[in-house]
Amino acid sequence: MSSRHILTAPAWPYANGPRHIGHVSGFALPADMFSRYQRMAGNKVLMVSGTDEHGTPIQVQADKEGVSARELADRYNQVIAQDLHGLGMSYDLFTRTTTRNHYAVAQEIFKGLYDNGYVFTKKTMGAISPSTGRTLPDRYIEGTCPICGYDGARGDQCDNCGNQLDPIDLINPRSRINGETPKFIETEHFFLDLPAFSESLGSWLQGKEGLWRPNVYKFTRNLLDDMQPRPISRDLDWGVPVPLPGWVDRPDKRLYVWFDAVVGYLSASVEWAKRSGDPDAWRAWWQNPDAETYYFMGKDNIVFHAEIWPAMLLGYNGAGDKGGTAGSLGRLNLPTEVVSSEFLTMEGKKFSSSRQVVIYVRDFLERYDVDALRYYIAVAGPENQDTDFTWSEFVRRNNDELVATWGNLVNRSISFAAKNIGEIPAAGELTDLDRDILQRSRKAFDAVGAELSRSRFKNAANEAMRTVAEANKYLSEQAPWKLKNDDPERMKTILHVALQLVDDAKSLLTPFLPQSSEKVHRMLGGQGEWSGAPEIREVSEDGGPDYPVLTGSYDTEARWESRPIAAGTPLAPPTPLFAKLDTSVVDEELARLEQS
Repeated sequence: MSSRHILTAPAWPYANGPRHIGHVSGFALPADMFSRYQRMAGNKVLMVSGTDEHGTPIQVQADKEGVSARELADRYNQVIAQDLHGLGMSYDLFTRTTTRNHYAVAQEIFKGLYDNGYVFTKKTMGAISPSTGRTLPDRYIEGTCPICGYDGARGDQCDNCGNQLDPIDLINPRSRINGETPKFIETEHFFLDLPAFSESLGSWLQGKEGLWRPNVYKFTRNLLDDMQPRPISRDLDWGVPVPLPGWVDRPDKRLYVWFDAVVGYLSASVEWAKRSGDPDAWRAWWQNPDAETYYFMGKDNIVFHAEIWPAMLLGYNGAGDKGGTAGSLGRLNLPTEVVSSEFLTMEGKKFSSSRQVVIYVRDFLERYDVDALRYYIAVAGPENQDTDFTWSEFVRRNNDELVATWGNLVNRSISFAAKNIGEIPAAGELTDLDRDILQRSRKAFDAVGAELSRSRFKNAANEAMRTVAEANKYLSEQAPWKLKNDDPERMKTILHVALQLVDDAKSLLTPFLPQSSEKVHRMLGGQGEWSGAPEIREVSEDGGPDYPVLTGSYDTEARWESRPIAAGTPLAPPTPLFAKLDTSVVDEELARLEQS
């Protein structure tokens, strides 16, 4: 193990429904691929997140269904945890924002910002529904943008011109819930003083140029050019209470959901530490100046992770433009990198649950191999640009690359060795060609690892599959089956080399294909768990109800290196690694979309 501590922070999915593959292509699968590689490389990884469960949208949905906000959050917390479990997401802790621990940490961050002068109160005009008397969140109001004239701007932002807005500024505002015209009344709220971080955020961001993905850096750089105070409280009874005298017991004021959600990375780390038996264990990832923190999300979340959360951390540390002193938790590390993906569309259309342009994770996994989805997102996902998921391309990549290339190499090399020898054969004298292919396979660990360490998953997966293609070429050209009678010793040497290449490829592909790599490990006679899988556990919290978390132990056999295979290890005939998909799958899935 190295001394490097790496925090992986996938964005918090909102607890208002199951996840679809567009969601997990941004925040989930890239984070897991990154974490699995870092663990294999010997680094100390902490991967934490959970369900984001507060805010008006939860309350609105709960009202529609005739349940309480807590009941709705409980339901979808379990649904989402099951979705992520099915994907093999190797969380150290996937928790939720409705825990007492999270409330305490979120309130501590608020108090630290308030004490250092980075939070102030201001009276504003807030929107309420005339028919219910409830607050309407900014994004639930739409109208015409006063800046560019776009008819469809939200109350918080115009997606056409990108400007931040207030609902009262919209022309002809209307509720997206029921179409009524909102009523505006005076209300008092707390604001995060973002302009007070202009210099400190700018200095911090300068060091990221050339290191972050260009789209993320450029977007964040533009954000800093026009920072405005941001509201961090809401007129609502569902959320974290405002932790100040005269406010904490008020039933109508809560911290804004986005504020407490970003604090979740810290609160989840604290909860993990408590559950590990060492309450201070989280500090190695949050206070060690050499620790690294990587945040994974879709591009619609960049503003919260690249501007607002760093500002909150600077303010709590007393390191904003106004100075101050660190809060009781001590100085906290800012993000090393914000890894944002673009959007995934589906058959040329934007994912939309309401319009049924969607395939949910659970439905996908009922019909197809999880590693087939993971592989598709790695090689064809929205890493640097918006990308379209098509069923024809999914079937092609499954059949041509997973079945005919990787699965074929595994099957024919292990099958022939198992049938004709029954074990991994010892290698005789190696030829220059043998040594060259083995050397290229060993070098692939440096090449693929370099790409994975920079979250360049497409390049990494393609490089790994290139080594598989070379191994297939070697096996075909050396044709050990032709030497069975005339030169059995050379046949054994070729098989030994081929099986070593299979074992190397299994390791190279583990971050992308953990379940199938586990199968190859077993096929080659491997002992012990190879890739590691998460589990759902029911946990308790003093004074609160039990709830499920996603967790696991990932100290497995997997290492990021070429390990010599052991001659004499028994081999059994393998089972197919992947199932070939009939092309009729495309028509079936397109028909499902049309029927929805």
